[in-house]
Amino acid sequence: MTAMKPAGTTPPGVPADAPGSVAPAEDRRQRKARQTREAMAAAAVDLILEQGLAAVTVEAIAERADVTRRTFSRHFNGKEDAALHFTRADGDRINAALRDRPADEPPFVAYRNAVAQWLAHRETLGAEPHARWRALLRLVDREPTLFAAYERIRVDAQDESVAIIADRLGTHPARDLRPAVVVGAAAGVLTAALRAWARDPHEDVRGLLPWVDRAYDALIEQAAEGPAAV
Repeated sequence: MTAMKPAGTTPPGVPADAPGSVAPAEDRRQRKARQTREAMAAAAVDLILEQGLAAVTVEAIAERADVTRRTFSRHFNGKEDAALHFTRADGDRINAALRDRPADEPPFVAYRNAVAQWLAHRETLGAEPHARWRALLRLVDREPTLFAAYERIRVDAQDESVAIIADRLGTHPARDLRPAVVVGAAAGVLTAALRAWARDPHEDVRGLLPWVDRAYDALIEQAAEGPAAV
């Protein structure tokens, strides 16, 4: 199995927001708003995993996060949206890394390497956040409203990825299918790996990287074999 190692000039395994990377300055009000969102998102995840989605109310999430119901509504559309906030942040991180990949990388390679950078960041979070994340992914498969919210976030992230790939290719996604095909394949592989990792009860909670490696390698091997004979 070939290990996922970003190619090109970007140092391997460096998150998009690592020290030394260029990011917009965050003022005090923005920092406070981000911290409030993160507190509400963490409260939503904790309560939903503890009590089940149906038993959790927005009011309970606001109380756990020590904010008002009005404050919650300024940031999130509902409990599902709050619980999946970190998933949205993951999509943003992948797209930020994709945007910064070297221009001479082929689009599929650039996306895979952006995923590698995101996973490098994920690996720094420790076992407990991975365990909660995996439990939430399992719940997504069982709860229709959570699944619908998850799919909306995934589609939004992929739409942005398509735009980034189109820009790299100097084309327009409405006229050229290549960006959508690349992202559909690359993001689909990641989704397959995430679901397999989340569903395996014997897998190490921090063992996502091998699943992603195997999934990308499987796609490349299948593509190299060419069309099957009819």
